[in-house]
Amino acid sequence: MTAFHDLNPRAPVHILVVPNDHIAGVAQVKPEDAEVLGRLFVVARNLAEQENIVNGYRLVVNNGPQAGQSVFHLHIHLLGGRSFGWPPG
Repeated sequence: MTAFHDLNPRAPVHILVVPNDHIAGVAQVKPEDAEVLGRLFVVARNLAEQENIVNGYRLVVNNGPQAGQSVFHLHIHLLGGRSFGWPPG
C-alpha cells in the first residue's frame, strides 16, 4: 500500500491511498481482491488517526470518467480537517 498527499487538495487533509496491486477501478474488483480492499480501509483509518481527524473524515472512491476518475488505478481519497456537506458534488 502506498499513501501520499494529493497534489490538488480539496481539504486541509487530502491523502491518496493506493494499493500496490493494479486494479483499474471498482468495476474490475474480483473476489480475490478482498484482502487488498480491507487493507485499503485499515490504512485509511490509521492515517486518519495520525492526522488527528478521527472525529470526522470522508473516504471517496471514484469509478469511471463520469464519476471523476482520471487515474485508472484504484485508490481512495482520505479527506478531513473541515466540515463536508451532503450531497457531495
